[in-house]
Amino acid sequence: MTAILNRSLPYAPWIVPHQRRLPGVMPLPRADWLYLDDAYSAQMQARADLLATHRDNVLALLPEAEVAAQELLEEVLHDLPQHGFTIRTEEITRPDKVRIRADFARPLWTLGHLLQADFCILQKQGDEHVLTGAVLCFPSSWTLHEKLGKPLLRIHVPVESYDTGMGRRVQRMFDGMRPEQPLWRANLLRYSNPDLYQPRAEFAPKDKSGAGDYIRSERQCLLKLPRSGAVVFSIHTAQVYRKDLTPAQETALREIDTSAKPVART
Repeated sequence: MTAILNRSLPYAPWIVPHQRRLPGVMPLPRADWLYLDDAYSAQMQARADLLATHRDNVLALLPEAEVAAQELLEEVLHDLPQHGFTIRTEEITRPDKVRIRADFARPLWTLGHLLQADFCILQKQGDEHVLTGAVLCFPSSWTLHEKLGKPLLRIHVPVESYDTGMGRRVQRMFDGMRPEQPLWRANLLRYSNPDLYQPRAEFAPKDKSGAGDYIRSERQCLLKLPRSGAVVFSIHTAQVYRKDLTPAQETALREIDTSAKPVART
């Protein structure tokens, strides 16, 4: 895949020291949950290519998540007009003038062709939320097939900072979420390979040693669906070459590189 870079990094809450601590979530206005940036057209073409050629790797939906996935598509369609989309019956015209049909028989496939973000559906089963469906075109060193059907704590096994204490904190947060109050955070990753599609097995070597010049950040949002109660985890990926960071972002990156404290990199 050709490297897709943003002209600038559109979000970087990690420039503020206290927002580098995990899990680092903050309230988000409901209207700001969905997001588009200057790489929209290029990223959407890449997503269409992946959904056509790697569908089984980037799209999965367990039967118990079908209703939640359809509800998610309804919520997104409701919000799209304020982001430059035009909707006429089932036909959606994107800001780049590409037309997509809203297919409720394939809700995640439809979402994958509308927005840059990946969408993961998590549903409460027993004491934990479990990943029951996702469209994941731009994985950052993980694979959907290894995580599907797994609870949060098991999903994060390779992440050292995500211990049982962190797992309990996150689960309490999920349980207490309200549909009208989304949450968000942004991580900070450094890669030497600029490909947005970077699937890797759980314990395979990662291209995240901290030496790369491609700065990748995921705008991760959490939204609770009002009817099903499922939690949606959206992942909007932006990436720039290091020289295109703002002075404040570059200063923060140097501080993080020299700090021994955990940073929101996951």
